[in-house]
Amino acid sequence: MVERATEEIDTPVEIELEEKNKSIKNIPALVINGNLISEGKVLTVREITKFIKSEVNC
Repeated sequence: MVERATEEIDTPVEIELEEKNKSIKNIPALVINGNLISEGKVLTVREITKFIKSEVNC
């Protein structure tokens, strides 16, 4: 879903998959620029795109 969301964004996005992270209690989780955005919920492409765009435009 993240890969599909990044295809809709004009800005280059780097994706890293982390197997273990002590700060995340429920998977799946989305972390952008070190900020935990979502945890324990499967996000839609639209939701992920919105979160990425809001972090990029900060």
